[in-house]
Amino acid sequence: MPARNIRAVVSYDGTDFRGWQSQKTGRTVQEELLKALRGVHGHRVHLHAAGRTDSGVHADGQVVNFFSDLDGLPAERFSLALNSRLPRDLRVLSTAEAPPDFHARYSARARVYRYFIYPHSIVPPCLRRYCCRLGRMPALAGLNSLAACLPGVHDFTTFSALADRSPSKRREVYSAAFYPDGPFLVFHIAGSSFLWRMVRSLVGTLLEMESRGEPAEKMREALASRDRELAGQTAPAAGLFLHKVIYDESTSIY
Repeated sequence: MPARNIRAVVSYDGTDFRGWQSQKTGRTVQEELLKALRGVHGHRVHLHAAGRTDSGVHADGQVVNFFSDLDGLPAERFSLALNSRLPRDLRVLSTAEAPPDFHARYSARARVYRYFIYPHSIVPPCLRRYCCRLGRMPALAGLNSLAACLPGVHDFTTFSALADRSPSKRREVYSAAFYPDGPFLVFHIAGSSFLWRMVRSLVGTLLEMESRGEPAEKMREALASRDRELAGQTAPAAGLFLHKVIYDESTSIY
């Protein structure tokens, strides 16, 4: 029987991880999953992810895939087998068999991130690992006027990290907006893919521009400049979640 391609949806609290990708030192999401897969299969299994989240960034809808040579385990039961071997801050939410040509990264049509801002002076301890404190309530209309400049195909060099090695900084953003959600102010952004720390750089810049009352034209100028000096301070990792990955046109980006 040929190996089956298994697609899994993964959630994790990124606080105590040094990001997704395996490293020589430090605990990573990829390495924990690889250890669990090795325990289930008895040998090393290759693993592909939709995106490489940075240190401290969370996920409630990361997608991975791997090929399994196990014949006796139904595809939907892989989640139970893996979770029995995973730490409490990492869980496989679901597993299913995917077509042989499915690839978590290259088959993705869009990635959706959410950034959670707590616009109050004191953050309850139970929320501090999952949001960024902002001691004021920003003007929602001003923020969304600035964010409206982002959809489309642009060179996002201004909002890339200095060490980003992507050969091209051009990315397509499908939507970007702020909205209130309970005690939080949430920044929702969907795009084809994102540069290293791009979303956090955008959040920090948007908040700084709004605080100065700058018009949308200033954001357009910063975007067109390709000058990292015009970006604001990068927002903390704690507020960022990889919310979901989209593979078919019928799935909403919201």
